[in-house]
Amino acid sequence: MAEESFYGVTLTAESNSVTWDVDEDYARGQKLVIKQILLGAEAKDNEFNVVEVNTVKDSVQIPIAVLKAGETRAVNPDVEFYESKVTFKLIKGSGPVYIHGHNIKDDVEVVDMEEEDEEDDVAEDEEDEHPKKRAKIEQNAAAAAGDKNAKNNKKK
Repeated sequence: MAEESFYGVTLTAESNSVTWDVDEDYARGQKLVIKQILLGAEAKDNEFNVVEVNTVKDSVQIPIAVLKAGETRAVNPDVEFYESKVTFKLIKGSGPVYIHGHNIKDDVEVVDMEEEDEEDDVAEDEEDEHPKKRAKIEQNAAAAAGDKNAKNNKKK
């Protein structure tokens, strides 16, 4: 079952960078979903505020919000960062800029491929243990092929 919590940070000229990282207890199945980026009421008029995101896993560094008082006060990017360290940075402007969304930790079951192979081998062994079933299947297949050949001969 997924565990979901609120995520919120503030970027300003003095504190212009914040990093989110996966929780070691949930090495798999964790993601950060950014729902909204807002420009604070105290933001300076005619000043652009640009928020950049940098992901370690995908090596992406790109602006995700350009905000300006009196024009664009909020954006709804609805972006997800899955199992990756993410840094948000106010690269232009003095803010404040508020970023919020959800931190989702999902219990993902890690499947061992060797166990699956062993299960397949057991299933194959069980099939080999039932020669009567195999003979019946082969007999049915032969009968079906014979019916088809008989129909083809009648057409000629």
